[in-house]
Amino acid sequence: MKFGSSFCTLNVGGRRFCFSAELMKRLPLSRLSRLHRCVSESELLELCDDYDRDRNEFFFDRHSEAFSFIMLYVQHGKLRFVPHMCELSFYNEMLYWGLESSDLQPCCQRRLDDRMSDSFVHFFPEEELQGPKEPQSCWLERMRRTFEEPTSSLAAQILASVSVLFVLISMVMLCASTLPDWKAAETLEQHRIIEAVCIGWFTAECIVRFLVSRDKCEFVRRPLNIIDLLAITPYYISVAMTIMTGENSQLQRAGVTLRILRIMRIFWVIKLARHFLGLQTLGLTLRRCYREMVMLLVFICVAMAIFSALAQLLEHGLDLQAGNQDYASIPAACWWVIISMTTVGYGDMYPVTVAGRVLGGLCVVSGIVLLALPITFIYHSFVQCYNELKVRSVRCSQRPSADFIH
Repeated sequence: MKFGSSFCTLNVGGRRFCFSAELMKRLPLSRLSRLHRCVSESELLELCDDYDRDRNEFFFDRHSEAFSFIMLYVQHGKLRFVPHMCELSFYNEMLYWGLESSDLQPCCQRRLDDRMSDSFVHFFPEEELQGPKEPQSCWLERMRRTFEEPTSSLAAQILASVSVLFVLISMVMLCASTLPDWKAAETLEQHRIIEAVCIGWFTAECIVRFLVSRDKCEFVRRPLNIIDLLAITPYYISVAMTIMTGENSQLQRAGVTLRILRIMRIFWVIKLARHFLGLQTLGLTLRRCYREMVMLLVFICVAMAIFSALAQLLEHGLDLQAGNQDYASIPAACWWVIISMTTVGYGDMYPVTVAGRVLGGLCVVSGIVLLALPITFIYHSFVQCYNELKVRSVRCSQRPSADFIH
C-alpha cells in the first residue's frame, strides 16, 4: 500500500475526494481510519467495494452528496441532514461511515427521532448470505429455529404451545400447593409427580437449546436463559437437600433455605416471555429506558427525603408529647410519602394538623407531576420496542425455511 508516501483518493458514488495519508489517519470516521490497519488487499476489500493499487484509489458505492455533508462535519464539527434526502437514508450512511445519531445537531436529532417513531423503521443487522450447508448444519439450524423462534414453523408453534402449557400447569400446582387442603399425603405425592414431569420437560428443553445453539457462551449470557436456569436449579437443590437431610427431618420441615428455594419456582412464569411479544417488549423497554427509570427513582428519593422530614417535623417534632406517633421518625414518614405520591393512600397513617394536611396536598400534587415527567419517554420507547419486535417476528415467520428450499 502507498499510505505513507502518496495521497489517497476516495471515489464515493463516482465523486472523488483526495486526502493525504496522514489526514486519513486522523479522520473521525472509523471505516476510513481502519483502512490504514489493513495489511492485505483482501482486508481492504472488506471495508471498501474496490481498490485501484496503481492510483491508490478506494471505491465506495455510497451516496456521494451524503458523504460531502459528512466531510463538512469533519471540517467544521457540525453535522446536518442533506436537504431533500430521507432522514433514515442519511442515518444509514452515517452508520456505514462510523457515525452515530449523537453526532447530529440537536434539531436534526429530533427530526430523526420523530421519523423513526412515526415510521417504526429500525435497523436490523442484515443476514449474511451463506452458501450451501452440510446436511448436519442444516439439521442443527432447523432444530435451533424450532426451539428459539416460535413462529418459524408449525413444529415450532406446537413446541411453544406445549412449553406454555407446562409453564401454566407448574404455576397452578405451585399456587395450589400452598392451600391447606393440598397438604395431605396423597395430594403431595401427586403434586410431586406433576412437578417432576414439568421440571423434566424444562430441563430437556434447556439442554437441547444449549446443544443446538450457535454460540455456547452467548447462550449462557442471555437473560432468558439465565431465568430458565434460575427456575430449574431450585428444584434439584431441594431434591438434593431432601436426600441429604431426610424426608421428615426437623431441618427439612423448618429449613428457611428450602422454602426460599421452593418459592423461587415463581420464575417459571417469566419463561412465558420467550413466547409472548408483550413480555419481551416490557423487558426491552426496561433495558433501553434504564436512564429514565433511574431519573424517576431519583425524583422519588429527593421528594421522599424532603416531604418525610417536613412531615415528621410538623406532625411530631413540634410537640413531642401530644404529636402524631405515626410520624415519630423520618423513616416512618417515608412510607406515608410513598403512598401519597403514588396516590395509593392506604389510610393506615395520615396527618392530623392543618400544616400536615397542607403538606400532604403538596406531596400528592408533586407526586403526580414528578411521576408523569419520565412516563412520556418510557411510553414512546415501549411503542417503539413493540413495533420493532413485531417487525422482527414477522420477518422471522416469513423467512423461508430449509424444508421449502429443498
